[in-house]
Amino acid sequence: MKTIRTKVYQFSELSESAKQTAIEWYRNRESEDYSFVWDNIKDDAKEIGLKIISLDDHKSNEGEFMLSAAEVAANIIRNHGNECETYKTAISFLEEWEPAFSAYIETEEKESELMDIEERFLQSLLEDYRIMYNQDIEAQNEDEYIIDAITANEYYFTKDGKIFHS
Repeated sequence: MKTIRTKVYQFSELSESAKQTAIEWYRNRESEDYSFVWDNIKDDAKEIGLKIISLDDHKSNEGEFMLSAAEVAANIIRNHGNECETYKTAISFLEEWEPAFSAYIETEEKESELMDIEERFLQSLLEDYRIMYNQDIEAQNEDEYIIDAITANEYYFTKDGKIFHS
C-alpha cells in the first residue's frame, strides 16, 4: 500500500499563471452543458406568448405565437424593459401593425399585409432571442463568470492550477 499526499489550493491561493490554467480547465470542460441557458430563453419567451422551437446562427430560427401577435407585443411592453431589444421590436411592430389593422377592419382587404407584418415581427423576435441566447453563453465563458463558478463550487487545484480529483 502506498500513501500519496498532495497539497491542494483554492482558486484564490493560486499564482496568476495557475489561475489562468484553472480558468482554461473550467472553460474547456467537456461536460459543459448550456441546456439551462436554452431553457431560460424558452421560458422567457413562453411568458410573453412565444414558443421557440429552434435558434440557430446558420439557418432560420423557428417559433410560433401562442397568442395573437398584438397580445405578444403587449406582454413584451408590459414585462420587458424599454432598453430590451424585444421591447424595441414590439414597439416597431405595433407602429406598423396598428394602422394596417385599422384599415383591415374598415376594408377587410389587407389580411395578407397583416400576416406579413406579423411574420416579420415573429422573425424579428426570434432573432432577438437568438442574440440573447448567444450573449448568455458568451457571458458564461468570460473569466469573471468562471472565477465566480469555480469559487462557488469550491474546486481544489494543484499548485500549477490543474483540477484536483480526490
